[in-house]
Amino acid sequence: MALHLEDPRIVEFDVRTDEMLVNMGPQHPSTHGVLRLLLRTDGEVVSQVIPHLGYLHRSAEKIGENLSLPQWIPYTDRMDYLAGMNMNLGLSLAAEKLVGLEVTPKAMVLRVLIAEMGRIASHLVGMGAYGLDLGTFSPFLYAFREREIILDLFEEVCGARLTYSYITPGGVTHDLPGKITIPPGLAALTGKSTSLQLSWIEACGLFLDWLEKRIPEYHTLLTTNQIFIKRTAGLGILDREMAISYGCTGPVLRGSGVDHDLRRDGEPIYTRMYAGYKFDIPVAPFSSAPPECELGDNWCRFYVRMMEVVQAIRLVRQAMEKYPTAEGEHRLPFKQAQKLPKREVYLETECPRGQMGFYLIGNDSNIPWRARAKSSSFCNLSVTEPLCAGCLIADIPAIVGSLDIVMGEIDR
Repeated sequence: MALHLEDPRIVEFDVRTDEMLVNMGPQHPSTHGVLRLLLRTDGEVVSQVIPHLGYLHRSAEKIGENLSLPQWIPYTDRMDYLAGMNMNLGLSLAAEKLVGLEVTPKAMVLRVLIAEMGRIASHLVGMGAYGLDLGTFSPFLYAFREREIILDLFEEVCGARLTYSYITPGGVTHDLPGKITIPPGLAALTGKSTSLQLSWIEACGLFLDWLEKRIPEYHTLLTTNQIFIKRTAGLGILDREMAISYGCTGPVLRGSGVDHDLRRDGEPIYTRMYAGYKFDIPVAPFSSAPPECELGDNWCRFYVRMMEVVQAIRLVRQAMEKYPTAEGEHRLPFKQAQKLPKREVYLETECPRGQMGFYLIGNDSNIPWRARAKSSSFCNLSVTEPLCAGCLIADIPAIVGSLDIVMGEIDR
């Protein structure tokens, strides 16, 4: 027998949920540094994501206005601390542009070699950390094993493993060392004797030969892994127009289908470093992408970085071939008391996470009147809110991780 609509035995419940504000960070392991994300959620669905910055602010720019440019180099190491060599290069080129200095061909070769090795190390961390964000630990161990050897090689060059201060105005601090003992990690991986003596170039070539054979393993672990594809393909879609309007650069921009790279499209003082080198610029879409993939999604951004590792290896090999015949000294004089002319310059370079810019104003003093840095990660992080709107809480780490941000560069 049908019940009447006003039957008192029928109780209707309101199944709607209340909106909640949920903090992700600043200690959350998937927030890539000291970042706080404030999530507005309705159940498991996220309607708004607001990044909160400032937890790592160190006044690096104000410090730069109280030091000479060579003295400011160590502070750039601490901006993108996973790509310190590339940070050093950006400020050094801006300083040379300000005073009108052109470094020697040998210094240019060394800068390409070291900067591209730094790009490989940075992208390896990006790959491993992204796998960790999504719940797999093995790629993280693989990536840090390989990165450790790059740090061993950097240590042989400049004595440091994280904050290098190696690329400076005028060139680089040291030439490549002669004979070195093969790094223990490289000896273990290649089966060589730990007492083997090699030149730095030979040790680097041995590492690249080994690394190239490992890249298919990375693709097996992540790129073509069906669980990884389900977590990344078709999510966090950043279309071309949005990427440009938000000022995104680097792999985030190229993952949205924009063919732009300052190593080819930048200012002459930067592009002439790469003159004569052959390399491709990975840009989405990719023919090898899975069917679930869409242009500008998490998977595309990740795959751009994986392909950039291959191109960086190619560039390093060419730099090693050019090194023996490169002319000039590894460094031209750039004194602490170097007077900076009364003019302003701005220069951007193509760092692993995008375009990093340095703005300097001289005032006939050795200390710049103004010193500013433009962060690539800041612009890339700015798209977090539109990318995350409407997704699930569980997808936030996958989207933020695909942007590969470093908070030291954002907060400075």
